[in-house]
Amino acid sequence: MNKILLFAGTTEGRHVAEFLDRYGLAATVCTATEYGGCQIPDSKTLDVRSERLDAGEMARLMEAEEISLTIDATHPYAAVVSENIRSACRQTGTEYLRLLRPAEELDGECVTVDSVEEAARWLARTEERALLTTGSKELAAFTSVPGYRERLFARVLPLPSVVAHCAKLGFDAGHLIAMQGPFTREMNTAMLRQTGAKILVTKESGKNGGFEEKMTAARDAGARLLVIGRPSEPAQSPEKGTENNSSAFGSAESVTDAEPADARVLSESEVYAFLAKRYDLAVRQEVIVAGIGMGVPDSMTAQVQAAIRQADVLIGAERMLEAAKALLGTENRKPCFCAYQPEAIRDYLDEHPEYGRAVLLQSGDTGFFSGAKRLLRLLSDRELRVLPGISSVVYLCARLGMSWEDVCLLSLHGRTANGVDAVRHHRRTFLLSGTKGGAAAFCQELCRFGLGSVTVTVGERLSYPEERIVTGTARELAGQSFEQLCVLLVENPAPAAREAAGLPDEAFVRGQVPMTKREVRAVSLSYLGLEETSVAWDVGAGTGSVSVEMALHAWKGQVYAVEQKEEGIALIRANSEKNGCANLTAVHGKAPEALRELPVPTHVFVGGSGGALEEILRAALEKNPKVRVVVNAISLETIAEASRCLEKLPFQPPEIVCLRADRAKTLGRSHLMMGMNPVYIFAATGGGSDA
Repeated sequence: MNKILLFAGTTEGRHVAEFLDRYGLAATVCTATEYGGCQIPDSKTLDVRSERLDAGEMARLMEAEEISLTIDATHPYAAVVSENIRSACRQTGTEYLRLLRPAEELDGECVTVDSVEEAARWLARTEERALLTTGSKELAAFTSVPGYRERLFARVLPLPSVVAHCAKLGFDAGHLIAMQGPFTREMNTAMLRQTGAKILVTKESGKNGGFEEKMTAARDAGARLLVIGRPSEPAQSPEKGTENNSSAFGSAESVTDAEPADARVLSESEVYAFLAKRYDLAVRQEVIVAGIGMGVPDSMTAQVQAAIRQADVLIGAERMLEAAKALLGTENRKPCFCAYQPEAIRDYLDEHPEYGRAVLLQSGDTGFFSGAKRLLRLLSDRELRVLPGISSVVYLCARLGMSWEDVCLLSLHGRTANGVDAVRHHRRTFLLSGTKGGAAAFCQELCRFGLGSVTVTVGERLSYPEERIVTGTARELAGQSFEQLCVLLVENPAPAAREAAGLPDEAFVRGQVPMTKREVRAVSLSYLGLEETSVAWDVGAGTGSVSVEMALHAWKGQVYAVEQKEEGIALIRANSEKNGCANLTAVHGKAPEALRELPVPTHVFVGGSGGALEEILRAALEKNPKVRVVVNAISLETIAEASRCLEKLPFQPPEIVCLRADRAKTLGRSHLMMGMNPVYIFAATGGGSDA
């Protein structure tokens, strides 16, 4: 029979029992008291026994129940108990696991002693009041402290037998606090102040034992912390007649120093991982991705609040965890893991099979620029549920008394987005900002592209008491300071219509650099076939007229205008600003060298090759074997070179158009058609593989 024996009596022991119950693993669970047994869940697979056992009785239990694995989850200070369990495992050849909670890092001002007796001797050298939180079994040692009846206050479990024992030792009702934990920092602080204690006596009981709350409370109340250090692991057999002979599970028997075979000391999470591997458990985890709204509890939906209260573990960035803690209050502590990267969250869940229900906290709404999309994809092997929240756009528009149904939604938080184009072409645009100085920098960018008069509303710390909402023109807000995480709502009363291909030549600053004419641009762009998110190169960009039109079409993407002449670069930048193309980058250099550091293109337009057409096309194909290219040629030599390259290189059969357009010129009352130079347009798509 493959049965488990669990010695519980601690928070970790209860957690292990719950894990065994969840996965239907047969186990005998031993606690020293009926109170401890009541903490173990009722189960058909758990046999709960509340009795004190010595080493011999433990060994007989292991043999009678045919135990194959014993888990020692007793208190770190129950040294004799652990010795007895190890002795019984040695006698029966039973595998032994010691679940030991990790020690806490002590504050530099803590006083540390090795035993209860030493703590009593230390107190005897002072005259200050002290609050004892070491448990009722340790109180007898403190009766040696002079004036202990007046100076010492004891906090113990609210059990009749415990209260009677304390009274027998001389701790009357005025100096006895009979309460069940856990105790928060605030409660510990209040007790220290109420009793006037300037010393808090405790064991180093770890996180689950509330040690951190005691340490911070002592600091808050101006009290010193007197810490009784842990016994070593494994503990040696105590001398006969010492205080430790009265243990949680019974008196000590003679034991040897040898460890049982395969003895291991593991943390709580390591025990769960061990059990999952040993018994080949199909780990069942319900993962809830929850949008917490703006962050304050009042902005969370009832569903999300319920999920947080019912969670076994809460996972999220620090701000999300603080919001959940504010909802739960100090009385309801839950395990938390601070992380927002999906891979780290997945790894943590894999390492903690004990958490049957994990709630992953997301800011705002799960469907509005949140990390939920990546989380859902990465955790698709688990039972997933998504709970929406109130998004920042919904909240801000409500605060401003307007609907958000026609708002263009963008995020600048960790993303590349052309907010200028969105503002230029939409009546209202909402943007999430996530970089330092982001709001002011975006207002400055609006001004640079001729949109300084639009109305901008910036919202900071939405829903919090320190909420701040500021409205002004982009020009007025460009010089102000805003928090890194904020939102913007931009209103443009006169949005421009989305331009069709072929802007008038007058839309561009011309200079002395040749410019591709309107008719040629329109046809070339139609063959190029740009999408909103395209990443495009314009090689030999000249004035940037084609680059500008490409940028206006691929407004969610990026365009790189490569030009070797300084005058051309200046014109490209001027035309970019004139036409509001914030997604257009001028690249000064000669192709193909200037192309090496550019991002992978989806589309390439070649207006001027400088005699390096084949090298330019090769560079594009190396980056993207399926790139779409359009080459414009006027001279016979370029026409021949384009034909040769498209046949030689791995392109699909090209489309070739000879475009000749005439424009009317007024001569008196007559209109004469004046012919422009014919232009050959070559369009082709790479025929290579993405692999």
